[in-house]
Amino acid sequence: MTTPEVKISEIIGGGYDEFWNCTARYRVLKGGKASKKSTTTALNFIYRLMKYPQSNLLVVRRVMNTHRDSTFAQLSWAQKRLGVEHLWNNTVSPMEMCFLPTGQKILFRGFDDVLKLASATVPSGVLNFVWIEEAFEIERESDFDKLDLSVPRGKTPQGLFKQTTLTFNPWSASHWLKKRFFDKAAPDAATFSTNYKCNEFLDGTDLSVFSRMEKNDRRKYEVAGLGNWGISEGLVFENWQSGIPDIPKSELYMWKDFFGLDYGYSSDPTAFVAFKVNPVKRMIFIYDEFYKRRMLNRDIANEIIRKGYAKERIRADCAEPKSNEDLRRMGISRICPSQKGRDSILHGIAEISEYRMFVSPACENMLRELSNYVYDTKPGVSGQILPADRENHLCDALRYAFCDVKFFKPELSGEVQSPPMKPEIFSSDFK
Repeated sequence: MTTPEVKISEIIGGGYDEFWNCTARYRVLKGGKASKKSTTTALNFIYRLMKYPQSNLLVVRRVMNTHRDSTFAQLSWAQKRLGVEHLWNNTVSPMEMCFLPTGQKILFRGFDDVLKLASATVPSGVLNFVWIEEAFEIERESDFDKLDLSVPRGKTPQGLFKQTTLTFNPWSASHWLKKRFFDKAAPDAATFSTNYKCNEFLDGTDLSVFSRMEKNDRRKYEVAGLGNWGISEGLVFENWQSGIPDIPKSELYMWKDFFGLDYGYSSDPTAFVAFKVNPVKRMIFIYDEFYKRRMLNRDIANEIIRKGYAKERIRADCAEPKSNEDLRRMGISRICPSQKGRDSILHGIAEISEYRMFVSPACENMLRELSNYVYDTKPGVSGQILPADRENHLCDALRYAFCDVKFFKPELSGEVQSPPMKPEIFSSDFK
């Protein structure tokens, strides 16, 4: 079977020529939504591996189980888009791709399994290419350094080169990526910034989304639209960071799980958050979420059950008593209404702000909200400056559940809490 001739330029479009041909040791690409950064990177790697028969690729994300619906799907799409899918064998167990004519491999790993990450090997050629997708999820520069010291590895044959590619949305200007690669010229690194304006494949309905965003939410437009770094001025919460805290087993009794739910449907998403709190050390760890529009009450109940939280106490928006009752009848027996009253929003924010907050990199929507939840520029009817009523659905769910923290007294109980968290998100000390 012959491979049909295709024109790469027609497939990738414009705006990426320099990125496509870059051979620098580090190729760092930040961009807004719909900027073609992930699809272009996927196309580039399929093309490169077929061009360089001794090359192999390691694809990395913070959590291994997020590959299937992101990088694995994107690379599969790239094979089809280039008309070469018949030359590749893709498997999900183990998750890898093999170029059949040469045996070259694309391996998939997560930072949540350091041993597998460090021991990644290929049967032929050299493991010279690395793609870190959603690099913003890598919360510690030291984690990146560990990977960088071990992969790419091996002496490269003549005509081949080593390169690590990082792609991400620049939600916060305080992230180590900005300081390391963008604030000053990093040795052996090339940086790129793109946005939706270079994506000629968008239609009128796609572009209208960004037009509304530019008009109604300039802060979000700067990051999600234009691909600029997020700024911290006016943020409601400044006490957070992306990451997973180290929790010794001897301190498990200091932590308790809490769960919050904010209802939405068409214009707003339904938002659920799961987090642990240590009131002794004043720490919060947000470890799970779901965030989706057009969820019926049955869908919400099924997702809570699927995640294993059906028997947990869940604080939900008190403005929807009918929905709360529906969920009780569907097996979410301990759901209860949030507590609202005069200044409840500002009071809840003030309480949460007294804690140091860690957010699992897997909770992408919470990280996005925290980066965009800002105070309004005009006083409300009471004369107070309140948070703007947008980018706040998970933050509201967090606030609903946080009202119960005051009842948790770990210094009195001394009991080890049994965490319902999924094992793959634990730190090594927490397993």
